[in-house]
Amino acid sequence: MVTDLKNILNSWEPLKDKQEWVLATLYQIEGSSYRKLGAMMLISSLGQRLGMLSGGCLEADIQRHAKQVMSTLTSKTISYDATDEDDLTFQLGIGCGGIVHILLQPIHKANEYLQLEHMRKALNDNIAGHYLQQVNPIIPSGCGEFALNAEQQGLSINRKAQLIEINDATFLDISIYPAPHILIVGGGADAVPVYTLAKQLGWSVTVWDTRPANAKRQYFTNADAILRSKPNQLREYCIENKVDAAVLMAHSVELDASVLCVLADIAFKYIGLLGPKHRRAQVLTQANTSLEKVKSPVFGPVGLNLGGDSPESIALSLISEIHAVFSNKNATSLSNWGNEKC
Repeated sequence: MVTDLKNILNSWEPLKDKQEWVLATLYQIEGSSYRKLGAMMLISSLGQRLGMLSGGCLEADIQRHAKQVMSTLTSKTISYDATDEDDLTFQLGIGCGGIVHILLQPIHKANEYLQLEHMRKALNDNIAGHYLQQVNPIIPSGCGEFALNAEQQGLSINRKAQLIEINDATFLDISIYPAPHILIVGGGADAVPVYTLAKQLGWSVTVWDTRPANAKRQYFTNADAILRSKPNQLREYCIENKVDAAVLMAHSVELDASVLCVLADIAFKYIGLLGPKHRRAQVLTQANTSLEKVKSPVFGPVGLNLGGDSPESIALSLISEIHAVFSNKNATSLSNWGNEKC
């Protein structure tokens, strides 16, 4: 299933003129909703869906409305009200309990493909931007304007969107951020579930390992890059490719230390050292540095306290911690589990 915006647009681009397409955007929420403001989904005339606007319960009905937009080439808005007993959302028993408003727009050459091509290129180039869609009064032919940010904002995997007023019209303004990019140092078997989870989230992943037996493409099929360069060449790579986090899991103090030494002065959002605290101390000592000298926050042991000791459990714990750091969240239970009864 394709749900992150970069992969949604990359999947759509080669098919944009081979099928008819509609862009569905969640532009207003009253109360609670499964997805956040600004969530997007692309729907094709052959029934293909890229992305989701709910937990899977509304997509079939949204697709029905999208077919009407394709046939008329006219935009429309639809709403689902989980508080209304006569509404489809209520009848389906959807538990979010809010009202969601969705904008459906045709995508074709005449309306510049809603400038989704510009957005796709920016995301592939790791550049942030803003996307404007006029929602009131609605533009029948469809309207989408993408602009690059004058200054690059910091990474955020929390979608930021808001309704704004411009010249007596209401627009949805969505901040578009490139996907996070993580570097995995060490291409052993336990790195595979880390890579897999990160790719499922839509992140860019680079795997580095100088050992011929490790980091084989057959195990990291969709990795954005597999590197076997000398450690001192990693610094330039991370800067040029805007790497956001590095996980040192080569199971070699020497290799981990050689990488930490050259990355210590880069301000990542996260550096993780696999293993116990005493191993972290060994890596720092061999790298001839200290926690105070490393410009990035260093996590070691890595991961959240989820329990489990399998490679998959460790990967889940590690990726969850990185996700929380990227989101600037504290990674505690939303139901306050463990402190009070749910």
